[in-house]
Amino acid sequence: MYFIDSHTHLYGEAFDNDRDEAIKNALANNVKQFVLPAIDSTYTARMQALKKKYPDQVHLMAGLHPTHVKPDTLEKEMAHVKKRLENENLCAVGEIGIDLYWDKSTLDIQQQAFAKQIQWAKEYDLPIVIHCRDAFDEVFEVLETEKDEKLKGVFHCFTGTMDNAQKAVDHNLKLGIGGVVTFKNGKIDKFLHEIDLAHIVLETDAPYLAPAPFRGKRNESAYIAIIAQKIADIYKVPLEEVMKKTTNNCKEVFALQP
Repeated sequence: MYFIDSHTHLYGEAFDNDRDEAIKNALANNVKQFVLPAIDSTYTARMQALKKKYPDQVHLMAGLHPTHVKPDTLEKEMAHVKKRLENENLCAVGEIGIDLYWDKSTLDIQQQAFAKQIQWAKEYDLPIVIHCRDAFDEVFEVLETEKDEKLKGVFHCFTGTMDNAQKAVDHNLKLGIGGVVTFKNGKIDKFLHEIDLAHIVLETDAPYLAPAPFRGKRNESAYIAIIAQKIADIYKVPLEEVMKKTTNNCKEVFALQP
């Protein structure tokens, strides 16, 4: 058994000087597969190049990140997502959602783009990966309108309340748990054990949100083991059990082989 990093931006500029080394380091730490979320069209070529180099380890999503939903480029970017869905073998639509931390003025078009991409995910029988920042109510408002038996996916970088967690699970979403669970002020460690491990997947969101003791430095997929150990401590179960269950959860939601 091994770990899967269900959310890592390995194609990003932060890894331009040592990308292969970072991947090699992750593999050495028993992180054997990497799921890469999309941001916008400017990163597609980088993602595809990494998939070509590591075809069995790297899995790609298509999607328009909410912070990149802009009025002047929305139509072009959404067309790009649709084209990728039509022409590539993808594992999810993401990361998509709503972010009101950086820009509240685009809420309307963020909601429109989010809803449309959920509809495409259901059309192609793919899971969604949700980005939510300062927008739990707004995200669930859209999810409620799109909720049906085809809706599935991951609530990425989950940092909400127990009520938020239960609501996400009720919408057939796994909780993506990353470095925040190791933070002293992360809060989710106080109630996470009340959520069955069947609803948890591991992620780094590298290069962001490195777990303690690396907080503030560049995050890496190799740090999944640190996150897993914290979860094992919270649930009071062996590390191997966390590895087995979260890896199987990840394989199930993204339909990964083997």
